[in-house]
Amino acid sequence: MAERIVKLPDVGEGIAEAELVEWHVKVGDIIREDDLLAAVMTDKATVEIPAPVDGEVTWIGAEIGDTVAIGSALVKLKVTGEAGGVDAPAEDSAPADAEASEHAPASAPVPVVPPAKPPTADEPPRAMTVPRPTKALAATAAPAPALPRRAPGERPLASPAVRLKAREAGIDLRQLAGTGPAGRILHEDLDAFLLRGPEAERKPGLSEKTGVSEIKVVGLRRKIAEKMALAKARIPHITIVEEVDVSALEDLRAVLNKKPTPERPKLTLLPFLMRAMVKALAEQPNLNALYDDEAGIVRQHAGIHLGIATQTPGGLMVPVVKHAEARDIFGCALELNRIAERARQGTATRDELTGSTITITSLGAMGGIATTPVINHPEVAIVGVNKMMVRPVWDGTTFVPRKMMNLSSSFDHRVVDGWDAAVFVQRLKELLENPATLFIDV
Repeated sequence: MAERIVKLPDVGEGIAEAELVEWHVKVGDIIREDDLLAAVMTDKATVEIPAPVDGEVTWIGAEIGDTVAIGSALVKLKVTGEAGGVDAPAEDSAPADAEASEHAPASAPVPVVPPAKPPTADEPPRAMTVPRPTKALAATAAPAPALPRRAPGERPLASPAVRLKAREAGIDLRQLAGTGPAGRILHEDLDAFLLRGPEAERKPGLSEKTGVSEIKVVGLRRKIAEKMALAKARIPHITIVEEVDVSALEDLRAVLNKKPTPERPKLTLLPFLMRAMVKALAEQPNLNALYDDEAGIVRQHAGIHLGIATQTPGGLMVPVVKHAEARDIFGCALELNRIAERARQGTATRDELTGSTITITSLGAMGGIATTPVINHPEVAIVGVNKMMVRPVWDGTTFVPRKMMNLSSSFDHRVVDGWDAAVFVQRLKELLENPATLFIDV
């Protein structure tokens, strides 16, 4: 009988610590070599840590949300019949209580297989899985296993990669029975479920539900929370909501979209808004700025770098269209499509996710009548797009149906006066209601 200590491996050049974001095992689990033990997140990537050998988990050294130093003990495994195994000295055996667990094992570390390709400095957080053997899918779907027996509110065990795949396929992992250690859901389980199709939908009963789920805020979600809290704590927001008649813009957009080409893709409303903002900011450069409130300096930028708030499977990201002032409407559309897709796929570089000077946020058809966008600190303005609706509008003689949309724009009231904010919003309204002017470069 031998004990193997699994330590946090080197997960990238220059990285000294990582945040533990997910456990795939618990004390008492029997695991096999290459089964996932845990997932950690650095500023650059999410990395999954595999088991180096078969064994039983006897101790785990951190909780979700803890920051773990490279080389610190993560897990202790009891290994049976391992040739040349590392036997832990008696004083370094798994601690029986939390206080003893603070002492690190004294035995030499056993190498852990690192990620196949460490993230570079230019890559944003994304899931990286250490290569493991895979099983070929059967030609026909296997019989559906019984649903796992889990305590009320218990979260199914699965790796970030499996969760992402399930989310993209619209699958609730609580419907699956996992065949991995402790009922963990594997890629093979998800593939088999997709082959046989979901079981008949069960109608919910009217019984009372008393379960409470505690979800720790970690990883990218915690970073988003910290950024939003910083913005609301430091920036006194003023929000202006203005109604815009986009009937003419929609008519023009329909004509331009009749014959799309690779160089002239189909246009959404956003490229028109991007060009309108370029023109309006040329007249009010004080809004295309970053406010260093600690130094008391406003830095106005000549180049207009438009951040585009984008929902991704991992959370909200803001890829950036650099130098929008040098792009026409179709150029804006092409670059917008490119960076938004890279953000959703988790392949955007750090440069593509930083450097914005003003931001656009849009919920599309899901947007409400009005919103109160939170400024992307340290910027001083953000423009929010609300959903478009056909509403009756009085033309002086009668009511006529018009396509109307509200813009909700927020400003940092420390450096942007209400008058300047209103002038900017009215200029956007004028340009969008007369879309032909967006094609005139003056």
